[in-house]
This record gives sequence, structure tokens and C-alpha cells, in this order.
Amino acid sequence: MSWTLRALDLTDDGTAETVHRIGLRAYRVEAELIGFDGIPALHETVAQMRAEPLRWLGAVSEDGEPVAFLAWRRTTEGEIDIDRLCVDPGWFRKGIAGALVDEVLRESGPAIVSTGAANTPAVTLYERKGFVRTGTLSPAPGLELATFRLDRA
Repeated sequence: MSWTLRALDLTDDGTAETVHRIGLRAYRVEAELIGFDGIPALHETVAQMRAEPLRWLGAVSEDGEPVAFLAWRRTTEGEIDIDRLCVDPGWFRKGIAGALVDEVLRESGPAIVSTGAANTPAVTLYERKGFVRTGTLSPAPGLELATFRLDRA
């Protein structure tokens, strides 16, 4: 099972539906890992997802279907803010998440990200990519997010 990286166009209904479905599957796994099912993306509609001012990069299978994605934006300070990184569970452990992060980090400037503090696979990935943990937030009762930053030219 091979895949390639490419920009995703969420104005295409089929692409948006597939990305939404991947997000739901991936966030259900994260919800189990962190013991919190109130992850906002688990409860957003396709329209709400599309309305986010994000750039979308996908890993696409040989048959042209997205199997993973990373969505990000530039902050007003010029940072790459990784908003979401999701891999369809059937495609876990194939290096896709790391490849998506590497591709986005080809852009210059510092990068920031947050993930469930108890999401060990995500925490490990970001640390392996050189991100340094900057703190822990608790935006909702029962939810702890680890925040990370990668400073580079």
C-alpha cells in the first residue's frame, strides 16, 4: 500500500467528505487514548470543517483517495500552526504522519502544535521532529493539551 503527498481541495465535495470521515475515525482513537470525547473536531460538520481558514495537505493512496491529512495556517506572528493531523486508523504506522509534518516544515519559520497530553504517539512524533514541549493547557474539564514549539530559521 503506497501513498503520495499532495494538496487537498476541500471545495470538492468528495474530498471534503473523505477528509471529514478520516478525521472522525482518527479523533475517535485519540479520544480513547486521552479519555476525553469532547474533541471539537469530533463534533464538527463538513461545512464547519471547510469554513476553517486552513491549508490542507493529504496523503493519497494509489487509487487517489486521501488516507491522511495535515491542516495548518500561518499565525499573525508568522508561525506554522499545525491545527490537525489525522491518519485513517487502517493506515497507522506507515510513516505517513511524519511525512506530512516533514512536508509542511519545508516552509520557513517556527512551528507550533498542540495535542492531547496523553496521546503518546502524537507527543512522540512531535518530539522526534524536534518540537519542544512548552506547556500544558486545560481548555475544558477533563482535557489536557500538551503544547509544542519548533524554532528554526
